[in-house]
Amino acid sequence: MLRILTTVAVAATAALAFAGSAAAQDAAPAAGSWSFAFGAATDNRSKDASKSDGEAFVWGQAEWENASGLFYAATGFETIKSSIGSELELEAGAGLRPEVAGFDLDLNATYKQQVDADPGTDDNAWEFTADVKRSIGPASGRLRLQHSPDGTGSTKAWTWYEARLGWAFTEKLEATASIGRREQDNSVDYTGWNAGFTYALSRNLEAELRYHATDADVSGEQYADALVAGISIAF
Repeated sequence: MLRILTTVAVAATAALAFAGSAAAQDAAPAAGSWSFAFGAATDNRSKDASKSDGEAFVWGQAEWENASGLFYAATGFETIKSSIGSELELEAGAGLRPEVAGFDLDLNATYKQQVDADPGTDDNAWEFTADVKRSIGPASGRLRLQHSPDGTGSTKAWTWYEARLGWAFTEKLEATASIGRREQDNSVDYTGWNAGFTYALSRNLEAELRYHATDADVSGEQYADALVAGISIAF
């Protein structure tokens, strides 16, 4: 665990160094821009299932976006509790964010690597995501399609379909609810849903409270219902 925390600390320090460098330079607009985010929560939930076996986790991300906002590249880390022995996942990816007929699209590919996984296990995967988003006044909606041709561990190909609705009560308070379906080869198929609130404590600091649930009839914390609290900072 000490090695994992050390790796996280190094990643966070490097990201902060990038942030300081970016802030110190008056880069031309054509050079694009960097953004950074860090956070923590009481459970690491992805597609409504826990990646940390119901335990708290931390995460961080650095993203570069070109001047037009069309192209971006990102890298990040998150602590996990994997079935193949890893406690840290690293990722790197790139994508496009075009606008088509009033809809915002986000199309990206991400490579994920689980650090210090058990020897001989499948510790890496590619994930491909397509989002279609639209906001009208305080209302927002998103459709998401994700696919991996070969997941980590014993999981082979999987696909996730999700629909999300949101409502901004104020500039600071927003509620969202999602429902999705995950179909997996050599693992559990399930439907998951979540609902919760995000609140902007300041311009850079945001808090979230969200309830997650699935219909998977599996013992343990991975698919159990959970109320998750989190906080994040972005700059």
